Amino acid sequence: MHLVIKTGGAAAMPEWRALFAHAAPGLRVSGWDDADADQADYALVWEPDPGRLAAMPNLRLIISSAAGVDHILADPLRPVHLPIVRMVPEQTSQTMAEFVLAAAMMVLRDFTAIAHAQANRRWLPYPPVRGIAQTRVGIMGMGNMGRAAAALLARVGFDVAGWSNRHTDLAGVASFAGPAQFDAFLHRTDVLVCLLPATDATRGILNHRTLAQLPAGASLIHVGRGAHMVEADVLQMLDSGHLHRAVIDVFDVEPLPPDAPWWCHPAVTVTPHCAATATRADRARHTAHLIACDQQGIALPDRYDPQRGY
Repeated sequence: MHLVIKTGGAAAMPEWRALFAHAAPGLRVSGWDDADADQADYALVWEPDPGRLAAMPNLRLIISSAAGVDHILADPLRPVHLPIVRMVPEQTSQTMAEFVLAAAMMVLRDFTAIAHAQANRRWLPYPPVRGIAQTRVGIMGMGNMGRAAAALLARVGFDVAGWSNRHTDLAGVASFAGPAQFDAFLHRTDVLVCLLPATDATRGILNHRTLAQLPAGASLIHVGRGAHMVEADVLQMLDSGHLHRAVIDVFDVEPLPPDAPWWCHPAVTVTPHCAATATRADRARHTAHLIACDQQGIALPDRYDPQRGY
């Protein structure tokens, strides 16, 4: 078995080789620019060069080094007959859930305002806040990460609901499904969390119409994909006060340019696409598991389904 890696650059290859020597002894590991790379059976990649995967005659499986696959689908010459698997190790879902909980507490206790006050050396009165039990969180997207976030927030005591294409049976979490129940879901949401996959149907879903359905003073936690957000609409809703706070981890253009308005917006906390980044050790273990599944003919978890778009 032979794995080629394109993630982290050449400087990361010694670490990758050491990790796979432990996770999958006997697995041959090549870097993207190695002479034997095109003979690989498996590819662990981030933003592969267009046409390169199609030039690998032995390739059996393409593994995204992240939870999304849009960086692979962007290759018009990719071998469409080969399965693509998203990188969603168990620890990634837990990491995302913890980030969403931290962000929910941040907007609930208004730590953005507190941070600005400290930066300006201002001792401001701290108004009474609504409690966890009185705060309704709505999670858009109930895949592995959405379910993990919903379960954790519900255990802490938030009033949690999820919205997705199909109803989700999760203890302590109300379920809304499909376009017919979208507005009802939004109307009961004080903190909206976007954890949707990137599809044609979800592109631009964080727009003026969607956000206007939220109660005045609601907040946004965006940890899905940059393409979900109509940036001008979100900024307008923040400027108007309809949105109270936003924690935004993903943007259309990354790294976020220095002149982007998000950096200095008083109602926004920017995080650098770090909500659920799996460690290399986690990714190596999960990649070894995926290769073992493929070798044994076991159904691959988190396989990209072109019909669903994720």
